[in-house]
This record gives sequence, structure tokens and C-alpha cells, in this order.
Amino acid sequence: MTTYLVRDENAKPSDKYGLRPEERTIAQLRDFGVVVIDKPSGPTSHQVSAYVQQALGIDKAGHSGTLDPKVTGVLPVATGGATRLVEYMLKAGKEYVGVMHVHQEVPQYELRKAAQEFVGKITQLPPKRSAVARRLRERSVYAFEFIEIRTRDILFRADVQAGTYIRKLCSDFGAHLGVGAHMAELRRTRASHYTEDQSVTLQTLSDAYALAQEGDETAFRRIVLPGEDIVKNLKAVVVLDSAVHSLTHGATLKVPGVAKVMPGISDGDPVRILTLKDELVGIGTARMSSKDMMKVKGVAVKMDKVILSPDVYPRME
Repeated sequence: MTTYLVRDENAKPSDKYGLRPEERTIAQLRDFGVVVIDKPSGPTSHQVSAYVQQALGIDKAGHSGTLDPKVTGVLPVATGGATRLVEYMLKAGKEYVGVMHVHQEVPQYELRKAAQEFVGKITQLPPKRSAVARRLRERSVYAFEFIEIRTRDILFRADVQAGTYIRKLCSDFGAHLGVGAHMAELRRTRASHYTEDQSVTLQTLSDAYALAQEGDETAFRRIVLPGEDIVKNLKAVVVLDSAVHSLTHGATLKVPGVAKVMPGISDGDPVRILTLKDELVGIGTARMSSKDMMKVKGVAVKMDKVILSPDVYPRME
């Protein structure tokens, strides 16, 4: 359960305006949701997003980071208006399980010892076929573990910063050993806070939506999450209903509009702004700490991106 510092103990959500995310209709959920697809080998990530868009009959869908066509696994896809939040998934860490083939046999203790050289800060030159400029970039590798070694084939797990190329990690590892190596197979097991346990096939999504249209919403509600879930790792500032209208028009959030706030926010941190019903108003930058929001006046948060429609909450005195 989320712990908050409560600034206004009398704050209560309106019965007239807004809707809790879990109470949205199937159409509303479809138009502002996220589904974790288990990407098959073959299609591109863009093609998977296009299929989600087609299956749900929506205007747009966006994925959370490209997987090569042959790579399988976790591919969160935002639907409808939630595509505006994809950037927050792109910046989050990823985890992979794969098979690396070493070109010459090397003693296991040497392989495991060499792997430790690739944990921490590393420097990579992106491959020629990449979406970014080919210049040296520093990335963090949080774990590079060998699960099993069979002669020249190594089953590994890699927990890495966003933007780390696993294929390049394998080739650099082989170069470090002086024998060469390449990535043979790869599966993404986590992207941001989404794991393969949550992932579903494209066919499962299509079937769940068909059932929902016939009145059985259980499967669809289980696999398509409200768009708010995309940014749930950001600290939250909950605002009074009377502050929502001005915020949806881009106004800054001043302290009197704060109902409660998560502890641990520092000046400059990105934060999510929520209504008392947990609807996402938008994303902003904190202009003071959590503690200061409880006791001083001034601007609490500068709005960077408005998500909630201005029509949901009227102007209130």
C-alpha cells in the first residue's frame, strides 16, 4: 500500500466528476492502456504495435523499445492516448536471457572471471544497423551472469541500462577474451517494471477483446492495464479536484492545490500528478521537496506534459 504525506485531511473525491481507472469502460481502457505482448520471432516491433492497433481498432499504438525481428519476449505496447507516455518506458532498464556462442573453447573459470569485467560502467559503439549515431556511449550493466556453460555455448542473463546493445555486449566479450563470440539467441524477460509473467500473445489479446465485445470483460481487464500503470514508478503528487481544471490547461501546481504527496521527492525530480481518484493528470517536474510541499507556499510542480482531458473536471471555486 502506498504511503503518503497528507496535507489536506478533508480532501475527498467528487461524486460528479472523474472515474477511477479500474472503473473505466472497455472502450476507455482500450483508448488509454498498456498491454505486455510476448513478441514472437519474425515480425519487427513496429509490426507488433501495428497488429495491436489493428486488433483493437484504435488509431495508434506504440512500443517501449525496439527488439530485433528474431528476438522474442517482453514488449509493452501503449494504446491510444497512452502512447504519449512511451518515453518513460524507453528510459527504463531491461533484462534479457540469451545464448552466446564463443568461437573457441575457453576454461569456464576464465569465462566467468571475464564476465565480471562487463559489470558496471561499460563503453559501447552501437552496431552499424542501429537507430542512433555511431559514437561511443557509456552504459551500465547491472548483472551479466552465466546460468549454464556447455563447451562454447553460454546461457546468460543480462540486466542492463536502457540503450545497451546485447549483441554488441557479446561481441565485445569475445574480443576481450581474444577468441571472438556472438549472440546466438535472445529473449527479453523484463522491460521497465513489466515481466514475461505478464506477457500475452497477440492472439490472446485479440481473443480477449472479442470476448469483451460479447460481454465477458474478465480476460481483457486482466491483460490490458490502465495507462497510469506505465508511470507507476514515478513518485506521485495527488491534487484536489479544484486544482485539476487549471492543471489540464498547463498551469503550474501551487502548494494549496496539493492533497497529499509521496515522501522522498526532491526539487527537480519528475513526478506524476494524480487526481483523488488516481487518474493521471500529467507529468511534471517538482519545484520543491515532499517536506516543503507540506509546510511552505509557492510552486510545487511545473507541468511538463498534460494527459487528462480538460473536459473531465470543470473549473471550481
